[in-house]
Amino acid sequence: MRTHELVLQWIEKQLSDGDLVLGGRLPGERTMAEQLQVSRTSVREAVRILEAMGVVRAGVGSGKDAGTIVIAEPGSALGSTLRLHVATRHLPVADIVETRVLLESWAAARATVDAPALGEAAELLERMDSTQDVETFLALDARFHVALAEAAGNAVVSAMMASLRGAIENYAGELTENLPDWNATCARLRGEHRAILAAVNSNDGGRAAELVAAHIQGFYAEAGLGSDPGSKSNPGLLMAHGGPPKGP
Repeated sequence: MRTHELVLQWIEKQLSDGDLVLGGRLPGERTMAEQLQVSRTSVREAVRILEAMGVVRAGVGSGKDAGTIVIAEPGSALGSTLRLHVATRHLPVADIVETRVLLESWAAARATVDAPALGEAAELLERMDSTQDVETFLALDARFHVALAEAAGNAVVSAMMASLRGAIENYAGELTENLPDWNATCARLRGEHRAILAAVNSNDGGRAAELVAAHIQGFYAEAGLGSDPGSKSNPGLLMAHGGPPKGP
């Protein structure tokens, strides 16, 4: 394990045990090096990496701003890192589409019927039914998918989906320009959302996973960007989103 991962793991445990809180200071380099049995140079480099990730803020000198302060939980930092990669186009389009299918189908298959996030998902569907505005619909839609992922109870998957929420919303908006009839597509999306949620609530994880995968991959094809999300020939698309197209 690389030292910054070791330090990150230590911070997570300290936070979960209540021995460290957001805004709290990390021990000095020497103390951390002794506790983790690594060199002070390694601790210093780890702190630099964690500062770049947005987990800590390192202050110098003396006074209230001195020391290394925890400013975000590691899960939040993961989201920040993914958002940075998404914003700078460092992630291939096809890889992101495939990753979203993997994450969401996995989560749908493992969502628990008593998860609070499913109640939120149902409320979001009601709000989607009552809006005709494209931007509002897509914003609610992105939140719906994040809520479904949260229902699986995996903190890392939830953090990854939350970090991609803005990308889902923004690029789905761009893709609507390629659709021949947004109203027809919107109506189909509503129906597919309800079918996915119904499968989850019926504890049919396999069916829910299939529906989610088709839902995400379908809009990729319907928007005229190819039926194969594994194709890397469309650099303008980041997140395909929606329902399966009619026909082959």
